[in-house]
Amino acid sequence: ALASAKDTRTFAVNHFYGNGPLVEGRMDPLVSPGAASGHVHTIQGGSNFALTLGDTTLLQSTCTSSLVKDDKSDYWTPKLYFQDPTNYSFISVPMFYMNVYYFFEATDDVIKAFEPGHRMLIGDPTLRTPPATGGVSITDTNAGTPQPVQWTCPRSNTDVPTYPPNSDGLHGVGIGDPNNKAAGVGFPDQNCDGFASPLRADIHFPSCYHPAAGLDNYKQNMQFPSSKGTTGGKQNCPPGWVHTPHIFYEVYWNTPLFKDLWTPGQGKQPFVLANGDPTGYSLHADFISGWNPATLQQIIDNCNAGDAGMDKCPGLMGGLNDPSTSCNIKSAIPEVIGDVLDKLPGNNPVTGWGVTAAPPAAPSGPAASSSPAAPQATPTVPASKGSSSAGSTPPVAPPAVPSVPASKGSPSAASPASSDPAAPADPRNMTTSAASSPSGATTSAASPSSSGTSAPNGMAPGWKSIGCYSDIRYERVLSGITFADLGNGKVTSTGCVAYCDGKGFRLAGTEFGGQCFCGNALVNSTLQPDSSCDMKCEGDASQICGGGLTLSVYSKNGIPRRHRRSNARVHAH
Repeated sequence: ALASAKDTRTFAVNHFYGNGPLVEGRMDPLVSPGAASGHVHTIQGGSNFALTLGDTTLLQSTCTSSLVKDDKSDYWTPKLYFQDPTNYSFISVPMFYMNVYYFFEATDDVIKAFEPGHRMLIGDPTLRTPPATGGVSITDTNAGTPQPVQWTCPRSNTDVPTYPPNSDGLHGVGIGDPNNKAAGVGFPDQNCDGFASPLRADIHFPSCYHPAAGLDNYKQNMQFPSSKGTTGGKQNCPPGWVHTPHIFYEVYWNTPLFKDLWTPGQGKQPFVLANGDPTGYSLHADFISGWNPATLQQIIDNCNAGDAGMDKCPGLMGGLNDPSTSCNIKSAIPEVIGDVLDKLPGNNPVTGWGVTAAPPAAPSGPAASSSPAAPQATPTVPASKGSSSAGSTPPVAPPAVPSVPASKGSPSAASPASSDPAAPADPRNMTTSAASSPSGATTSAASPSSSGTSAPNGMAPGWKSIGCYSDIRYERVLSGITFADLGNGKVTSTGCVAYCDGKGFRLAGTEFGGQCFCGNALVNSTLQPDSSCDMKCEGDASQICGGGLTLSVYSKNGIPRRHRRSNARVHAH
């Protein structure tokens, strides 16, 4: 066990896999059990998600979109839409990807696993005004009234503030966090175009459970811990309460799709949550535990995998799901939620800034939606450079190096391939398709003059370039270490080689300007033209770091080792 588990924070990220989220629809078994919920949610987790859930229902799920097999919990947030400024129609914003961080805080308490059926809800769907505490994030009751939800907007150019410095949060744009220039409360009025990092919802859940309230009482069964009276930054729960993991949602939305349809920096923005909120203050999230408690307790007691993910926890009980497969279900409320809509599903009006919304009306069925009842569909977009086919979705794939709050440590993830978050053709002209194929990476980087086969100066002894090789999204051809953490914006080919060499691998590869992979064999990879590896390294523009789904590969002995998988498959995300 981790001897320092109570003295310092440890954590592990829960990663998801497959063809998009588990499901999207007007389903919320916490707030609206047995009926259509007031607005659309995006859900990840166990396949038994339904309009009504018992405490152990999720444990019987036949699959889960979590990589960890024994996590059949469900995690959900409101869906995001783009409201066209010219005709006020609504266009579905695809979820980029989602991570759930499990933090095990420094504490004098014993941290215990969630029991099956543990329900939590954080955030207020009726809010349209900023919190009295401003833009800061507060998760320690000793520091003030908890403020657990924020928006983060990574950007390629931060010369202009993410939020106007004088914003009062009541007139079209939110309020910035004085401690984090990329974050704040309410929506920002800038285009969030950071490398593989579009607009992100950040949501903290409390970690003190009150057994007297019960697992089902999501309104009263949880509160945030306090550092009052402790030392060393520890946070404790009240006597008689149970300290559970502190879970934190990161939900990225593919907002760069719409960058050409609005003008940033004008004190207003076009995105709206599915409940009709144009402010972002009503951001909220739900959770129902479907964990095998023994597996989660093992992770709490023994794993500090950090950003590498729970799937890297030593001796993980229950095993992992095959990331080349997908776990998806149909919505229990059959209606169009991903097309161009005249009204939001559930007929939610867009309510103004500074005006508290009325509580949700009684849940309505599909007939209340402005769109005819039909199976859910996903927008398709034209193929761009490097894409595998036209009509694939979305133009931006889940990123490899997400931007994370400084408190969590260095950015890193074992997520699928990233691509340039550049917008495609006008999303208003999108058609819908019930099935979609994988989208290849796109790139807007200028092509450097040097080729992908040139070994840069300073290479580790014995290492040589062996050329430009194809990669496969979701089934990496170098799988010993994927998305090695060399530091955000610091990836170079020489640095990647040194890292892989130090870890005992004989092959190293860099991709998309800022990704590093290690292995001992190239699996299902083929040699590509040098021109396919044409992206400058983020950490040194004089070096080449692959391209879109292509690797600049280096070998310790100069001889490529290639193998074939007998069951290799590529699936869309």
